Amino acid sequence: MPTSEPTAARLAERWAAVVSATSYVSMTRTELVRHLTEPAGQLIAALDTDEPADGVGLDVGEALVAAHFTHPSSLGRTLEMVEEELGGRGSEGRLTALRTAVAVGYAQALRNRTLAEQGRIYAAALVAQSEAEEARWASEARFQAVFAEAAIGIGIGRLNGRLIDVNRALCEMFGYGREEFLLHHTTATFFQPPSDAPEAWQEYHDLWSGRRDNFRTEKPFRRGDGAEIWTDLVVSLIRDKDGAPQYAVGMIEDITERHRLQTQLRHQALHDPLTDLPNRTLFFDRLALALADPDPEARVGVCYLDLDGFKAVNDTLGHDVGDQLLRTVAGRLASRLHPSGHLVARMGGDEFVVLVERTAGTAELVRVAEAALAAVRIPVRVSGHALKVSASVGVVDRTVRGTTVAELMKAADTTLYWAKNDGRDRWAVFDADRHANDVSRYRLSAQLPAALSRGEFLVEYQPLVRLDDAVVVGAEALVRWLHPDRGLLGPNRFIELAEETGLIVPLGRWVLREACQQAQDWPDSHGLLLSVNVAPRQLQESTIVEEVKTILAETGLAPESLQLELTESSVMGPAGQPQRTLRALADLGVRIAIDDFGTGYSNLAYLRNLPVHALKLAGSFMSGLRAPGGPDPVDQEILGAVIGLAHRLKITVIAEGVETAEQAASLRELGCDVAQGWHYAPALPPELLLPHLRRAS
Repeated sequence: MPTSEPTAARLAERWAAVVSATSYVSMTRTELVRHLTEPAGQLIAALDTDEPADGVGLDVGEALVAAHFTHPSSLGRTLEMVEEELGGRGSEGRLTALRTAVAVGYAQALRNRTLAEQGRIYAAALVAQSEAEEARWASEARFQAVFAEAAIGIGIGRLNGRLIDVNRALCEMFGYGREEFLLHHTTATFFQPPSDAPEAWQEYHDLWSGRRDNFRTEKPFRRGDGAEIWTDLVVSLIRDKDGAPQYAVGMIEDITERHRLQTQLRHQALHDPLTDLPNRTLFFDRLALALADPDPEARVGVCYLDLDGFKAVNDTLGHDVGDQLLRTVAGRLASRLHPSGHLVARMGGDEFVVLVERTAGTAELVRVAEAALAAVRIPVRVSGHALKVSASVGVVDRTVRGTTVAELMKAADTTLYWAKNDGRDRWAVFDADRHANDVSRYRLSAQLPAALSRGEFLVEYQPLVRLDDAVVVGAEALVRWLHPDRGLLGPNRFIELAEETGLIVPLGRWVLREACQQAQDWPDSHGLLLSVNVAPRQLQESTIVEEVKTILAETGLAPESLQLELTESSVMGPAGQPQRTLRALADLGVRIAIDDFGTGYSNLAYLRNLPVHALKLAGSFMSGLRAPGGPDPVDQEILGAVIGLAHRLKITVIAEGVETAEQAASLRELGCDVAQGWHYAPALPPELLLPHLRRAS
């Protein structure tokens, strides 16, 4: 990583230093720096733009070749210098693209130089041939000088493929002596071996038949020792004096190092450096090809996998252990799924994806997902730690018709979230209806802040009725959302969203203030009670006590007329801030009620240590009182025990969800104090609540 922003001059100095010893050049060090300054500036500028780097790569390659840096190490040193000096300037992807462009540009410049040299050789051969009748001995001498001493391998063959002469460079390239080389290729077609691709045969055929004079290709050959070399091959046709094809001349350059470097760069561009799995780029390329299947009935599937709790491994054991874990999981996924022809790629972090092309349907994808989960579940030993990990998988199966890469991956991401949310260590299959519901929830969540600022929320009230004499003793405030498009929405549609986004704090504050203000219009001769819900997130706010105190002062509501309903889970548990907050609220004079009692800890004895005035029984307690054959005796015993113990602690008991007269009668017999529910009245707007309250007064 460079310590300062590179300039063209400084980069040229560094460049000259690293390549000067790789090839023999006639330039002085100063001349070389001057020669490299302009291409150095192009390298720097290429990282500051989104334009393709191909032109810069060609210019840089031509600058190196023009200075006669033709050894493969010149390119290697140049690419290392670009990585070291410019590694922090642009994005990793941009730097990789620039390095690839430089390698390709250098290869192109070498190719052009070779082609020019080949052209000169070919021209010399033609000149020698045309002057053969006048001065055959001089022509042959010149041709042999060029042929024998050329740095490029040259082979001359008949049109049947049999070699008749090869030069020293070609013999050294293939590891044969001249006589051995010619003997080895007496019958085999050297320039056109049977291993060539079928499309390459047409080019040879066109040359042998005289329809073209030359062609060029890159292809591999086998040396005499069995090693593979990659070559840049140009095959040219030699005609007789009448223009008929007579010989073929092949000029061959060994480009093995360049090919190996290009292959390595191409692999690096398409594979994850940590796991060596295909990366996002290769995955998306393959997915796009799969979706381009011309068969409209073809199906494609994706299993999107994320490790459960991987962050905890990194945070507690360190990134080295996390990296080893990722490599192990990647290897297992690849060994389990690659043999079936499925592409396994790393998307980044602890996320992997499996592409199933031409899938038979969801059942096949589920089998793939289960195989992936089984591979991940196997315990891993890393640096002395025994790690047991799991994963969640989102499964999506689609026809290729009408499906885009973006839509498919969005569905996979959504389904992965479902698997996580449903408990982890499992798979979930994409469901359009569930997705539509999620989208609807997301839109509502996004609209919540503006709805609060626009005043779209309102408060309704459900009467609280004393069971002994059916007298209304107060009401519970219940928030509603008057949505401009969806109408009146109950709290079950948006309270959870408000809690997830944190909007529950300002919304709860607004409800409390609005309800206290409206309660001032209630008849107060009998001390009617206003009951308002307080969310767990609100209770965690350090300002909650001061806010309640301020609202009571501003609205004029008597503290003893306010009851705050808190969830059981938010107040039960070890002593700490919740208990201190409860006592501070109780010290203001407000009543504290535990809402939905029986769904959480259900520890009645624990209530002795809390300033609780009322318990609101969860609706599940009412299920036993709705039995078709009458109240269930066991449920009645449980209810009676809870009510009796609450009374011993001098706590009022309120029953929610009372729907029938029979339920009300059973609760009255059990000693329950107060009830609310549709049997008495639904939640009502303020103007419809007042008649109920006046009857109570």
